Amino acid sequence: QVQLVESGGGLVQAGGSLRLSCAASGVIVGRNVMAWHRQAPGKQRELVAAISSAGTTHYADSVKGRFTVSRDNAKNTMFLQMNGLKSEDTAVYYCKAENTVWGTTYWGQGTQVTVSS
Repeated sequence: QVQLVESGGGLVQAGGSLRLSCAASGVIVGRNVMAWHRQAPGKQRELVAAISSAGTTHYADSVKGRFTVSRDNAKNTMFLQMNGLKSEDTAVYYCKAENTVWGTTYWGQGTQVTVSS
C-alpha cells in the first residue's frame, strides 16, 4: 500500500521560512518523479516544484529562487524548503509520486501552509 505523508506546514509570517517533508512508503522516492503541488481556496491545483529520478529539478516561476526541492533516498523522503514566504503562497501543499513507466500516480493528503502579511 502506497502512502505519502506530508508534514511541516503551519502558520508563518511573510518573509519567513518553512520546510515541508513528504515521507513515502510503498514507493521509492528515487525511482519516481516526485513533486509538490499546491491549491489555494477557489483556485486550481498547481505545480510548485518537482524532482526527477535523475535529480533534475523544476520550479514554477512564482517560486524560483525562494523554494528548493530535494530528496533523501536513504529516508525515502522528499523535502520542500520554502524561504521568503509571501501571502500568495498560502495554500494546501500536496506531495505527488509519479512513475511514467508504470503509469502510476499517488498523492498525499496535503498540509496547510498559511502566510500572514
